[in-house]
Amino acid sequence: MKRNQVRIMTEIGMAVALAAILNFIPLWRMAQGGSVSLEMLPILIIALRWGAGSGMMAGVVYGLVQLALGPFIIHPAQLVLDYPLPYMLVGLAGIFSNKINLKAKGSTYGWLLLAVFTGGLGRFISHFLSGIIFFAQYAPEGQSPWVYSAIYNISYLLPSLLLCYIIIIPLIKNIVINEGKNER
Repeated sequence: MKRNQVRIMTEIGMAVALAAILNFIPLWRMAQGGSVSLEMLPILIIALRWGAGSGMMAGVVYGLVQLALGPFIIHPAQLVLDYPLPYMLVGLAGIFSNKINLKAKGSTYGWLLLAVFTGGLGRFISHFLSGIIFFAQYAPEGQSPWVYSAIYNISYLLPSLLLCYIIIIPLIKNIVINEGKNER
């Protein structure tokens, strides 16, 4: 058991470092924050490999690292909604880690899509609430802050999630088989 804990903590540390590096390599950057990147990929991999608890831990740690690397803070609640909480919620993808069965090929990709979508939805909700509460003044005149926040956050989160899903597909065999599932 102790050996597994050391392994999980080591993998979380490596995933957080990789997520931070991937954050510095955006594929597309939004004018007011947010970018299409692969920063969620390492957190999703930890979640799929070790479960929701480990995935959420990796997400919180990454959110705190991101907070240290260059935050934009206007309120303490916004700090929580935009940094540790959304990345912690990405780790919810691990809820479905036991459902991914490589022997039942058809269902694996469906469960994988549901896992990635669940993690992304958690992150979206957190950023969406932050947008409504703290950034409503940026909505164009006459547009609801709810609509503005939804469009703004979907515009970079959805492409990021799709890229993560596409990249995870060829990796899933290694993620699931290489000791992660077998040692839990």
